[in-house]
Amino acid sequence: MVTNAKLNQYATGSYALLDSLRRHGVKHIFGYPGGAILPIYDELYRAESAGFIQHILVRHEQGAAHAADGYARATGQVGVCFGTSGPGATNLVTGIATAHMDSIPLVVITGQVSRAAIGTDAFQETDIYGITLPIVKHSYVVRDPKDMARIVAEAFHIASTGRPGPVLVDIPKDVGLEEFNYVPVDPGTIRLPGYRPTVKGNPRQIQQAVHLICHATQPLLYVGGGAIAANAHGEVLELAEHFQIPVTTTLMGKGAFDENHPLSLGMLGMHGTAYANFAVTECDLLIAVGARFDDRVTGKLDEFAARAKVIHIDIDPAEVGKNRLPEVPIVGDVRLVLVDLLRRIHEVSANPQHHQIKPWLHRINTWRSDYPLQVPQYDHKISPQSVVVELSRQAPHAYYTTDVGQHQMWAAQFLKNGPRRWISSAGLGTMGYGMPAAMGVKVALPDEEVICVAGDASILMNIQELGTLAQYGISVKTVIINNGWQGMVRQWQEAFYQERYSASNMEMGMPDFVLLANAFGVKGILVESPDQLAGAITEMLAHPGPVLMDVRVVRDENCYPMVAPGKSNAQMIGLPQLHHCSTTAELIYCPNCGTKTVTTNKFCPECGTKL
Repeated sequence: MVTNAKLNQYATGSYALLDSLRRHGVKHIFGYPGGAILPIYDELYRAESAGFIQHILVRHEQGAAHAADGYARATGQVGVCFGTSGPGATNLVTGIATAHMDSIPLVVITGQVSRAAIGTDAFQETDIYGITLPIVKHSYVVRDPKDMARIVAEAFHIASTGRPGPVLVDIPKDVGLEEFNYVPVDPGTIRLPGYRPTVKGNPRQIQQAVHLICHATQPLLYVGGGAIAANAHGEVLELAEHFQIPVTTTLMGKGAFDENHPLSLGMLGMHGTAYANFAVTECDLLIAVGARFDDRVTGKLDEFAARAKVIHIDIDPAEVGKNRLPEVPIVGDVRLVLVDLLRRIHEVSANPQHHQIKPWLHRINTWRSDYPLQVPQYDHKISPQSVVVELSRQAPHAYYTTDVGQHQMWAAQFLKNGPRRWISSAGLGTMGYGMPAAMGVKVALPDEEVICVAGDASILMNIQELGTLAQYGISVKTVIINNGWQGMVRQWQEAFYQERYSASNMEMGMPDFVLLANAFGVKGILVESPDQLAGAITEMLAHPGPVLMDVRVVRDENCYPMVAPGKSNAQMIGLPQLHHCSTTAELIYCPNCGTKTVTTNKFCPECGTKL
């Protein structure tokens, strides 16, 4: 592959693709070859031989999409994956949907049957363009190789600007083979008149936001994944510290605010901290920053922050007002909006009235003291929470990926992550995401520690990627929190389906994970007792290659607190009971005086307010 392509160079469509990817800074591609994409892989062979690009051969195309996704989340760059036509393309669909739900920038390249065969039900033909229409930000079928460079440039521009997302580029086999006069298109030169995301916030609305913030007595920052995508961590910190506003984050927003900071309340929502959920229920001003009022966050929507005025900042106008009508809607890039908001605060000398916030912070700290996250301790068994706590102690600055289930929620509760160091499938909840995503992170950041927290059910969804880790020596450490169940399914069956454990027990047919890892050439470690845990994690972290660690934990541990479906965030189950509360009733706070009481009381016992 030539390093400096000249204008009007005679080349194939495949060459144009690989040269365009190189020009857009692509260093790694995750993929799996097949018939329709072979012309592209033939050109890729030359590119790899010249040292321009490294291709990571996954064992399943879903692994390629998740690896590209993890790569993008950790770096903020566009992730790239390849798959052939037919089943190769359809195997990418779950990964594309995962990226779409979480607004992750991907460029997905699929092979397609030759142009003349499209629509004839040719061997391995699928309409991947049509199949993925609901789960991409945009998509293309390259009908003429002369369009290749322009389409690639547009795909990268669309994927990475505005609200990020996946873009599909489907390339018929003969387009990759056809020769033409190639004219490169460099990054940053594309102009799309019909695509102009709003990045600057409306000054009048920003002024209204400043006014509300200055006069709030119980404000709360509610920060989502948009703050991560916009790299707005510094601005969120400055706003929070200037006004002493407590901060809660969504599952996608973890890491946007230092979770060791005294203003941090951790995650809110279904398995969020009790103090975050009480705070969002009682706040008088909710500042939503790059968040979308997801149902797992809000609980019963009409009771979510019901007493609060709302400022909603988001780059996507479709999200503003979709689930909750804000008093102040601000459409724009989250970081740029916060920069303007902070500038306006300093211009008008909007000095914070910390004395009016102090009672609010005191109240939150009381909740924090009364309802801390619990780490059960057993004499001869390992609690799943203690595994996460020990990981956090020994590897506090690692990049963490997760699969989906109870272990994901425990990891979200107990890990204290920095920016972009929390990588998890939030919107789609994709089991099998964690290990291939960790693979992508480690390829992007080879000098960083990368740990996947998995469940015994989830890990089996993409266990074949142990082969990829072994082939390339990708030093991902995978920790299986193994309770022999589809843990979250079992918890719901226990709580809401009268303990009818239908198809959720994973003990029968469970592999010996240590032997399985060894079969792939990966180090396996088994941990069965609490006294083995710390040493095993130390051994795992010290090993220079990939490791799969199987930790056998208490089988029936549940993830609490939990907001049941249809309940408000203040109505959590699994909280520690206070001495004056019924053992069966749920705890709430009086909205008037803050007295703790239970849901069975219709009136506050202290001030008589109707509950």
